[in-house]
Amino acid sequence: MKINILLFDKFETLDAFGPAEIFGKVQEFELDYFSVEGGIVTSSQNVSIVTKPITESKEDCVWLIPGGEGTRSLVHDEDFLLKLKQLAQKSKFCLSVCTGSALLAKCGALDGIRATSNKRAFDWVKTTSQKTLWVKKARWVVAGKIYTSSGVSAGMDMALGFVSDILGKNKANEIARRIEYVWNDNPEKDEFSEN
Repeated sequence: MKINILLFDKFETLDAFGPAEIFGKVQEFELDYFSVEGGIVTSSQNVSIVTKPITESKEDCVWLIPGGEGTRSLVHDEDFLLKLKQLAQKSKFCLSVCTGSALLAKCGALDGIRATSNKRAFDWVKTTSQKTLWVKKARWVVAGKIYTSSGVSAGMDMALGFVSDILGKNKANEIARRIEYVWNDNPEKDEFSEN
């Protein structure tokens, strides 16, 4: 299974590389890194990575959309949003971490479905779409082929949840043990949302 991580300037490093660490432990998964134009993309924490242009991506793959400071301007970038909507529509699965769900919501990919996001940015994220059924108390939410997670480290819980859904819970637990990570395997357990 091909997993493409879509990067943009000022993405949140752990949003992308936390799930990448997990997916990289799955022999059946092949990871690649893309941006709209390709080239070097730099995270909010000043980590730079070489990406391929999205025109080189294949259809029927999994897309992972991180969040981060860069999402604040991208929700106003019509060209980016159109391309993102096309990627989401053609994807086998589409996963977002943190405020990555704001981008999916703004492009219309979350219309009429349940989704969540970073709780510290939740009020802002909700302004990106009134058609999304926002779920505040959730570590991650699955709605068909769309997975959305809460903030930053929640992306790792969601990634393990995705592995569990595709390859079974034993595989997810094996990866969590291998990377010495305590997996919150309950998507409804969210200690960072208000009751």
